[in-house]
Amino acid sequence: MGIADQFKDKAQELADQAKQKAGQAKERGQQARDQRSDSSSGMQDRAQDAADQARERFDR
Repeated sequence: MGIADQFKDKAQELADQAKQKAGQAKERGQQARDQRSDSSSGMQDRAQDAADQARERFDR
């Protein structure tokens, strides 16, 4: 195997690693967006519950 072949193999290996890491970063980004969406809707629910409770207390 010549040195040129070694460089080509290493370049291909590095390209494959970069693609893999890019895919992992994309997955992590999607998970983070999903978590933010879930927590934001949870906060809205809690705020609505608190508002409902406050109305009930003051309506008495």
